[in-house]
Amino acid sequence: MTEKTVGRYVGWRLEKIRALPEHPRKAMLANLRRGVGHAPGEIPELWGSFLQDLPEAFQSRDGIPTPAEWAVYLALTLYALHQQSQTKDMNRAGAAFGAAVRRLTGPNEEPQDSSVFRRFNALATAASMAELSHHLRGVIQLLRRDEIPLDYSRLAEDLFWLQFPGTAPQVRLRWGQEYYAAPDEKETQDTDSGKENPNEE
Repeated sequence: MTEKTVGRYVGWRLEKIRALPEHPRKAMLANLRRGVGHAPGEIPELWGSFLQDLPEAFQSRDGIPTPAEWAVYLALTLYALHQQSQTKDMNRAGAAFGAAVRRLTGPNEEPQDSSVFRRFNALATAASMAELSHHLRGVIQLLRRDEIPLDYSRLAEDLFWLQFPGTAPQVRLRWGQEYYAAPDEKETQDTDSGKENPNEE
């Protein structure tokens, strides 16, 4: 199993959700939002939304969520939170996490002085997935408020590798590079260029 496999799986699940008719899609997203702030498998009503078609290689054998289960679960539930009340799809390929967070800073703020940087730092250095989930939820709510999209397949990949001591520093470094990179003019424009989702949740 690799992080690319986790990312592809999340992308596939999101495509299936978007392909649903309006009412089942809204019900699926609402159900997934119930899982925000909980651990994978904690809510029985969510099992079908999360566990159906989950590759066997991702699944726990001892009742403790695997790194893949955490990554997939957080990506799907937080996408549902991000998408709430939006008219455009908040999942956008190439919208890196660090760059998305940078767009939350004020126009005259230094990156390291922004209040969102403190949230970002707390998230990146969280000692557990439960703590990370808490901080990530707050950041996603800010992205939803400002209609800033995110690549959820890529986020799932990052969350997977963030759980291993040997690769977590690489994820943090990449997030930092994305955050401090000069903002792309195209990305800092209003999200009017985003993909329309006529069946908004």
